[in-house]
Amino acid sequence: MSKLLSFCWLLFCITAVQSQPVLLPVGGNAWSLNNSGLRIRNNGISRWQEDNTGFTAYVKLTQAGTVKIWLETDKSGLGAELSVSISGNTKKVAISGADTSYWVGEWAVKDSGYLPIVVTSIKKSGPEYPNIKALKLEGTAVTSTASYTKNNEGNFFHWGRRGPSVHMNYQLPKDINAEWFYNEVTVPKGDDMQGSYFMANGFGEGYFGMQVNGPSERRVLFSVWSPFHTDDPKAIPDDQKIVMLKKGADVYTGEFGNEGSGGQSFLKYNWKAEETQKFLLHVVPDGESHTIYTAYFFDHEKDSWRLVASFRRPKLATYLKRPHSFLENFNPDMGDKERKVYFGNQWVRDTKGEWHELTKATFTADNTARVGYRKDYSGGTADQQFFLRNCGFFNDYTNYNQLFERKPTGKRPQVNLDQLP
Repeated sequence: MSKLLSFCWLLFCITAVQSQPVLLPVGGNAWSLNNSGLRIRNNGISRWQEDNTGFTAYVKLTQAGTVKIWLETDKSGLGAELSVSISGNTKKVAISGADTSYWVGEWAVKDSGYLPIVVTSIKKSGPEYPNIKALKLEGTAVTSTASYTKNNEGNFFHWGRRGPSVHMNYQLPKDINAEWFYNEVTVPKGDDMQGSYFMANGFGEGYFGMQVNGPSERRVLFSVWSPFHTDDPKAIPDDQKIVMLKKGADVYTGEFGNEGSGGQSFLKYNWKAEETQKFLLHVVPDGESHTIYTAYFFDHEKDSWRLVASFRRPKLATYLKRPHSFLENFNPDMGDKERKVYFGNQWVRDTKGEWHELTKATFTADNTARVGYRKDYSGGTADQQFFLRNCGFFNDYTNYNQLFERKPTGKRPQVNLDQLP
C-alpha cells in the first residue's frame, strides 16, 4: 500500500472512530422561530398548534461531512407534516403510525462550526403537532467533540439557553488601597438586546451596571451580597443583612435572592446604545467589621452624577477588591441573540488621592462555557477599550483565562468627588 493510500486509510479510520450519534435535547438547545411564541420547555416542544411556526436547534460540529437527522417524538400529532432545513436545503417528514423516531433525511455539511437546524410546522390533521423531545444526529460530521447542552443536570437547560457569561477581571496596582472605581461602557447599536446585563463595576461583594429589561424598560442596577450564604433573603439573620443607608431619587431598593442574597437597588433609566455611560463606585471600610458601598451613575440628560444607593455590609472591612466587568443574558428565550459591549477608561483612586489607570484584564467565562456546552463567547481589546461578546452562535470564540492589555488613555475621570450627592 502506498504512503498516500496509507494516510488516507488512517484519516478514514480516525474519522470513523470519532463519528458518534448525538441526541440533541430540544429543551436545552432550541429557540422559537421568528418570535412565534412557541414555548421551549425542559421536555422539549409540546402544545404545538400553529402552522408555519417552529424552532431552531443548534449544535457545534468540529468537522465537515454528512448529517443524518431523526425527530424524536411521543405518539401525538399523528397525520402532521413538518419540514427540517439546513442551509436552505429543506426536507419534509410525515408523522404517522405509532413510531417515536422519524427519519428525516441526510445533509452534506461543508464546514465545521455551529449548525442551525430549523424545524417548521406545515399542516396537521389533529389539534396539535407532535411533542418533539430531541433531534437524533448521525453521520461523518457528528462526533464526540460536538458542542451542545447535553442534559439538564444542574439545571443546565436553563443555563444553556441563557448562553455563556463572560468577564473582564481588571488588574489592580500592587500595594494600594483602592477606594474609588470608575468605568465607561458603550453598547453598539443593535447589541442592546432584551435580557442583557452590561455589568460595569463589579467588586468582590457585588455588582453595578445596566440592563435591558423589556421593550421599553432599562435599568441601572446596583447590588451587594450578604455574607450569609442563602438564595432566600428572608433567611438572612439580622446581624448579616445588608443595610441601605441612602438612595437617590426614583431609585427602588429591596432584597434579591436565587443567586445568593443581599441588598438591591435599581433606577429605571432609558440609557442609549452608542452613548458612553459612566459608572463610579466608592468602597470604604466602616470600622473594623463593616464596609460601605456607594454607587453613582452619570445622567447625560441632566449632565450630572446621580446617586443610586449606598449600602452597609457587615462581617467585612475592606477597600475595593476584584474589580471586574461582565456581560450576561438573563433571559433564556434571548440566548440565541448576539450582543457585544465595550469597556473603556478604567481608573481607581487610592486612599492617598492618586488615580491609577487599569489597562490589564483577564478574560474569563462561566461554567456553561467551561464545560464546553456553549462556545459562542469572546473577549479582548479594541485599541483603548476592552470588549466582551456572547450568544448568537458565532464561531470565532476566544479561549478564556487570557490576559489582555488595552492602550492607555491618560484621561483621568472628570468628577468632583466632594460635590457628589
